[in-house]
Amino acid sequence: MTRITELMEKDVISLEDGQCLGRVCDAEFDQCDQKICSLVIFGRLRFFGLFGREDDIIIKWEDIELIGEDTILVKKACGCKINTPKRKRRFF
Repeated sequence: MTRITELMEKDVISLEDGQCLGRVCDAEFDQCDQKICSLVIFGRLRFFGLFGREDDIIIKWEDIELIGEDTILVKKACGCKINTPKRKRRFF
């Protein structure tokens, strides 16, 4: 048994290129089946957060290869990104 708070402390690693994608920030649940559908990793900050964030990464439960003590290994990370709504940039 693993709790969602324990998942949030683990690094997510892509098996394709060994890149660290970040840490789990949120999870999506199916209300009918009471199962986790996907894990969400928030996008990285752009210039200390002044220019917003990159796109969030959503990893489907089927793409998770292994959940270890310190890491979560993911089959593929490409194609998992979703677009966040873009805001108009203002000078001030």
